[in-house]
Amino acid sequence: MSTTDGPGDMGAADDRPLAGIRVLDLATFIAAPFAATTLAEFGAEIIKIEQPGGGDPWRRYGTPKDGGDSLAWKSEGRNRTSVTLDLREPEGAEILKRLVRHADVVCENFRPGTLERWGLGWDVLSEINPRLILLRVSGFGQDGPYRDRPGFARIAHAFAGLVHLAGMPDGPPVTPGSTSLADYVTGLNGAVGILMALRARDKTGRGQVIDVSLYESIFRVLDELAPAYKEAGIVRGREGTRTLNAVPHGHYQAGDGQWLAVACTSDRMFARFAEMMGRPELAAADAFGEVGRRLAHYDEVDALVRDYIAGADRETVLERCRAHQVPAGPVNTIADIFADPHVAARGTMVEIDDVSGNPVTVPNVVPRLSETPGRVDRLGPPLGDGTERILSEFADLTPEDITRLRAGGVI
Repeated sequence: MSTTDGPGDMGAADDRPLAGIRVLDLATFIAAPFAATTLAEFGAEIIKIEQPGGGDPWRRYGTPKDGGDSLAWKSEGRNRTSVTLDLREPEGAEILKRLVRHADVVCENFRPGTLERWGLGWDVLSEINPRLILLRVSGFGQDGPYRDRPGFARIAHAFAGLVHLAGMPDGPPVTPGSTSLADYVTGLNGAVGILMALRARDKTGRGQVIDVSLYESIFRVLDELAPAYKEAGIVRGREGTRTLNAVPHGHYQAGDGQWLAVACTSDRMFARFAEMMGRPELAAADAFGEVGRRLAHYDEVDALVRDYIAGADRETVLERCRAHQVPAGPVNTIADIFADPHVAARGTMVEIDDVSGNPVTVPNVVPRLSETPGRVDRLGPPLGDGTERILSEFADLTPEDITRLRAGGVI
């Protein structure tokens, strides 16, 4: 796990690829803010616009740190400056318009039509700044009969078909890992969309709108689900610890009670597994050497594998798999991940001091660039830490203006 005392030399020239790009992050919770965070790690300046008084609800989601903002906020709110501004107030909306003149990107994830009700729709913002790029994230997209429905990751997982696939065959549908997967996948799609829009702007000089929905981000990663249903009427169900498209391919319990994952997706891999078991004859063409025969005798093959793996402790099985080039790995807890030497050697996590000087460990930057790598400069900021500086620098507000607006609850 790599360690830093916080921001590097902020006075030095920033050679990261997105240095010079300014983003206004109006969004809350995860998806659109995660898109902004991804850009921030590679040099973009992120100005987080938050509601006065409470800010982004993500600040209070999860485990609190020292009675203040949550660890979730400190991790996902990284590399940004916070500005308090009530966009529902006409004067707040006017101030945002001033900021838009100096922005490259705006990220929002309100219900469709909300910005328009505040007088901040695309028609208004693009007229102020024709080069602006607007990322719009919602549960169901900006159009269609469900556009007005509220959307969260759990709803997207269910609607898009993922939840129906997760769980044991005779059990209830579950959310894999109880994670906000849809938010993070959608955030990545949003970041990719912004990068493509920036590239297009280089050619045309014009910005555009990016419409990303939570449910479509999940639906897009469900491999052959759509074509298999259209072509053959297949409605895939819950497969539990295994998959019906390959065997052995799933989760198996070793003799010490620990679990591991095995993924033999080809005949050659199964031949190596059979050799490892001391049963090379199982890989013969008239036995289970061809994928069609293995799938036709799925339960028999799976039982042979389960019995073999149950005959030794997990580490012994994993060592054998490595020796025979059989794809396998442990089913890790977060405690296992922290103790893993590969994770440490890769710097998969980084320790950053928060504003109080307390170290917090967070996931490191993905992806890795060899020449212009991203970095975590600082954790999620205190609410409104940059309000006065940003509004005076980019909205031309005087100290008297700021005092008046603060007294009125606009900031």
